[in-house]
Amino acid sequence: MCLGALVDAGVSLERLRKGLNKIPIRGYELRAKRVKRAGFAATKVDVIQRAKSSPPQAEQRAKIWEDIEKIIHKSSFAEKVKRRGLSIFERLFRAEAKVHGESFEKVHLHELGAIDCIIDVFGTIIGLEMLGVEKVYSSPVNLGGGSVKVRHGILPVPAPATSEILKGISVYSSDTPFELTTPTGAALLKGLSSGFGSIPSMTIEKIGIGAGSKNFKDRPNVLRLFVGEELAESSRGGEEAIVIEANIDDMNPQVYEYVMERLFNTGALDVFLTQVLMKKGRPGIKLTVLCDEAKRERLINLILKETTTIGLRFYTVKRRVLRREIKKVHTDFGKVRVKFSKLGNEMVKATPEYEDCKRIAKKLNIPLIEVLKRVQGLEVSRVRAKN
Repeated sequence: MCLGALVDAGVSLERLRKGLNKIPIRGYELRAKRVKRAGFAATKVDVIQRAKSSPPQAEQRAKIWEDIEKIIHKSSFAEKVKRRGLSIFERLFRAEAKVHGESFEKVHLHELGAIDCIIDVFGTIIGLEMLGVEKVYSSPVNLGGGSVKVRHGILPVPAPATSEILKGISVYSSDTPFELTTPTGAALLKGLSSGFGSIPSMTIEKIGIGAGSKNFKDRPNVLRLFVGEELAESSRGGEEAIVIEANIDDMNPQVYEYVMERLFNTGALDVFLTQVLMKKGRPGIKLTVLCDEAKRERLINLILKETTTIGLRFYTVKRRVLRREIKKVHTDFGKVRVKFSKLGNEMVKATPEYEDCKRIAKKLNIPLIEVLKRVQGLEVSRVRAKN
């Protein structure tokens, strides 16, 4: 369905085939056709494995992590593409291992054809790149209902691996007695999406509709893809975020560093501490966490478990941020990562990465403040010259 939506949105099937030739697997072909799903015209893309393959291709037998990892590393994809693919497959294998009680190295993807899975994952990744997509957002995920027959027997929908992968993600279940989200689809959505919820503020340029195999009478079995430009910050009221706060006056101060690290690793957008004066004149700390709605419950549970607070508060706020992009640039000190910030299409700030500047200062034995000043001054000048 992902491949169908991408082709329907304008990705050339031939170009997609050429892009997938960078991975060393054969014995398959991509086919696309126009279909209807409950009145929706859509594109269905199938990965067809050739009936005769002599001798059997190694990738057709590849079912464990080591096999998949080797195939990906042997590909000629860019490192960024390889990393995204490896991350998605690792998430898939870890979920399967956990729900089946097997080790990560030995678990087999029994329900998935290796070729199908690899093409689905990497076809989606490179298809998004061909459309120039920088960020992906997803609606809450419809899991479907009923049961599904697998190697281990009959399982309830969602399948155990799907449930494991989608922890922390907004989901729901319609009354459709069919599996609407597979483990591979779940891993793709979680691995590629920057957030789950409403459609972000954008100008829609293209729409792609990918068809599933089943044709339900009461609703279209399709995946819709909206491609467009994010609206400039000045054109919208701001995006929503969740603020979580807790007042703490009885915790060892050394614990805060550990808690903050855990919060960031769990998906917090920002974490900070504020000194406050509490009742009866007691000094305390206000712990503040900024996050997306999808991460709220996980972060709340972490705060309640990892700190001494017995209660907290949370509320929705609007926020507005500049679009940011990190690039390696050439400076007098060598290559330094610089964060470029845009307001709409206008470049307004260029900030050198602190860790890179600290490394240079130690290496050359010069004041860190001097490195920061020279790198930032050089990059701001370049930005202005380009504009």
